[in-house]
Order: sequence, then structure tokens, then C-alpha cells
Amino acid sequence: MATIELTAQNFSEIIEKNDTVLIDFWASWCGPCKSFAPTFEAASDDNPDMVFAKVNTEEQRELASVFGIRSIPTLIVFRGQVGVFQQAGALPRQALDSLVEQVRELDVDEVRAKAKAAQDAEGDPEAQA
Repeated sequence: MATIELTAQNFSEIIEKNDTVLIDFWASWCGPCKSFAPTFEAASDDNPDMVFAKVNTEEQRELASVFGIRSIPTLIVFRGQVGVFQQAGALPRQALDSLVEQVRELDVDEVRAKAKAAQDAEGDPEAQA
């Protein structure tokens, strides 16, 4: 499956309708982004059950801001509508393949439960004390 362009307009729909979404935040002027692009595209072709999306940080500044993107490329992974990974820097193919397998093996129910617990703790003043 080819990578798709992710924008502020289609972001929620893509995350909500797909179990696993890997997002590459990039820019056309970025050398490491250009180097990582073929690796990301190849992984997309090898994993058609996952969505591989790209966010052009120059065109989607608001979306990049929401995720606090300060360095590119940055890879973010969602599993079960929960962000489970974020890292700046281009990954070599072997590392990206390993990450894909780790994400594939995650228990989605456990991921959601942990995300909910963390969210509940943020809203509970006693849990923060």
C-alpha cells in the first residue's frame, strides 16, 4: 500500500478508521527526510494491513504543532487510536521493521486501558500529588 497524505482535515478519520497508523512528519528541504522516505515507502508496501501516512510540516504547520514536532523526520505510531510511539530521526530499515513488529504485537485493549488510566490520573489532583 502506498503512503497517504495526512492533513488536519483527514487526520481524525484516518486514526479512527484504522487500527495501526504510522505517521512520518517531514519537509521537502530536509535531507534526512529524503533519505528516510524510501525506507518508509518500502515498509508501507510490505505491511498493507497498516496505514503509512506522511505529514508535510511546511503545509500542515497546525498538525505539526499539535504533536510538538521540533525535529524532522519524526515518526509517530497510533495503535487502537492511541499514540504508542514517537521518535525524531530517520530509522534504518531494520529498526523500522522491528518497530512495526512490536506495534503489531501490542495488546490493543491493554494499550487503551493504560491510556485511559493515564488520562484519568491527569484529571485527578490526588493522583498527581
